[in-house]
Amino acid sequence: MNFPNGASVSKGEHTPYRGRLAPSPTGHLHLGHVQTFWIASQRAILAEGELLLRCDDLDFARCREEFVTGFVEDLEWLNIRWLPPMVRQRDRIALYRHALEHLHAGGYIYPCDRSRRDVLNAAGAPHEGPGGEDDEPIYPPAFRPDPAAPLTPLGDSIWQNWRFRVPDGAQLTFEDGNLGRQCATAGRDFGDFVVWRKDGLPSYQLASVVDDALLGITEVVRGADLVRSTFRQLLLFKALNRCEPRFFHCPLVLDDQGNRLAKRHEALSLRTLRSAGATREGLLARFDAALRR
Repeated sequence: MNFPNGASVSKGEHTPYRGRLAPSPTGHLHLGHVQTFWIASQRAILAEGELLLRCDDLDFARCREEFVTGFVEDLEWLNIRWLPPMVRQRDRIALYRHALEHLHAGGYIYPCDRSRRDVLNAAGAPHEGPGGEDDEPIYPPAFRPDPAAPLTPLGDSIWQNWRFRVPDGAQLTFEDGNLGRQCATAGRDFGDFVVWRKDGLPSYQLASVVDDALLGITEVVRGADLVRSTFRQLLLFKALNRCEPRFFHCPLVLDDQGNRLAKRHEALSLRTLRSAGATREGLLARFDAALRR
């Protein structure tokens, strides 16, 4: 498969390449997921490295075992291979709690009882982007607790939201393997973000960083709608004293109206397309053409 902008995968470095697939079993895989997972598998092959499979199943209300079985079958149909066993996030909550305690001890986080509606209604709370996975209002600095105030103990407070306090004005950059140099300013392009939820579970940001760090992931391949999450996660890697991986953000697959795909697009799920006669070769040719645009 050809990669845009002359993007290559490094081989022969001191740390062997290790990538990962991270489906969430809240629905069937659609074309956007499949394209990203295929690119991830090809980059691992080109680097003569390993590919892990991680099941992001912390959304207990929406995750279903039939979707776990479904994505495994879909990946096998695509001939995507990974290093077993599959990692399940619901089995790793103690690791996320340990990371939260580290952030708490370092003074990086604070409890938050503000609702999303509170933030949306706050005067001067701008939105971060045009919509998508990373679109959320910037948390108003006025809602922050006084940094000089005594730190709230975790204890029973684990059953409320905890936010990471971003260093306002800090300039963050990373070199994306597909999109090139990416830049953002903390406090302007994104604000304080949730790392622990009031249901006693970690946020996507924290769980993903902990897993990528502890599993030794050297490159994260995911959709371009998650670029802003990368800046948040870079701050978490630093706060947890972990080396960050490289990143490769893939082009998004859009529907006929130009909207990014979501799991509500059942007509474009791999399962539906397979039932309609789609072939593996035809899909892979489509992904290759998308990357060369």
